[in-house]
Amino acid sequence: MAVKKDSVTYLGLLKEIKAKKFRPIYVLHGEEGYYIDKLEEAIVENALSPDERDFNLNVIYGIDVTDMRNVISMCRQYPAMSQYQVVVIREAQNVGKMNNKGNANELNQLKHYAAQPLGSTILVVCNKNGAIGGKDFVDAVKKNNAGVVFRSDKLREGRAVEMAALEYVKTLGCSIDEKALSMIASNVGNDISRLYTEIDKLTILVKDDKSITPELIERNIGISKDYNNFELEQALANRNAKKAFEIINYYEKNPKANPTVMTVSMLFGYFSKLLIYRTLMGKSQSELMAALGTKSTFRVNKIAEASRYYSTAACVNIITWIRECDIKSKGIGSRQDANALLRELVYKILNA
Repeated sequence: MAVKKDSVTYLGLLKEIKAKKFRPIYVLHGEEGYYIDKLEEAIVENALSPDERDFNLNVIYGIDVTDMRNVISMCRQYPAMSQYQVVVIREAQNVGKMNNKGNANELNQLKHYAAQPLGSTILVVCNKNGAIGGKDFVDAVKKNNAGVVFRSDKLREGRAVEMAALEYVKTLGCSIDEKALSMIASNVGNDISRLYTEIDKLTILVKDDKSITPELIERNIGISKDYNNFELEQALANRNAKKAFEIINYYEKNPKANPTVMTVSMLFGYFSKLLIYRTLMGKSQSELMAALGTKSTFRVNKIAEASRYYSTAACVNIITWIRECDIKSKGIGSRQDANALLRELVYKILNA
């Protein structure tokens, strides 16, 4: 799903910015640069018209900040013939490096501005190299309710990617079913830029019902609606060996479209949830949904069906085999072909 830190999400923050509801200070930091770039871009586009940017947009790179007092002075200036001025500090991890003052110490000088920011200035501090330094400054932003601190973490594989895709599809006024969601997530992985780009393409092609279907994906992205990780998951859930090995055969013939690492990640997530379900059998539907990290009753019901075929002990063994397959497929302790390892893993699962 889209990243959620400090009670804000990327899509929620983007919606707020497009509605021109601006915060005085935005601290955007983390390892997923896509969200940071898009939020900075949205702030500039929505706060200033192209004509206003010549006099009211100041973009500064961290390496050029030798004295934060100059930046603070800039922030305290009033806009010229515009409602706002925007001050952007990019690559904040490099602030203070030129004069050896130290990143955190120099950034912390902004705490004085955060104590009383100017309402007509929008300050955007971007750090795409992990967590930002300057704890005093960040704390001041939070304490004084002077803005928002958004941490942009990379998506994990599997269900997190599906949830991010689902949220984005909804913001575009479209719908998508479980199978189509799995097809996109499995094929694209956690490259959030590519994920959103592929969804954008599909939403242009949807029919009047605004629904993204497996057929639409197959026609326009080139992912088979019959041979994909969603179908493999369902085949294993029902111990359908014939279908499972048909899919594995297809994967071996189309390795680029079906990377083993994505399939192994999917299997780990699925059987981990199946194990959780078996330990919580008898709980209410809402409790199960919370434990499994899903809002879909369809998903819970499918896992419940699979629990008839796999015991708790079988799930534990399968998770161990999946871990072993993952390590070996990366060349650790084995020279066996990744497809052969996956075929062996599927055989073990079906006979667990």
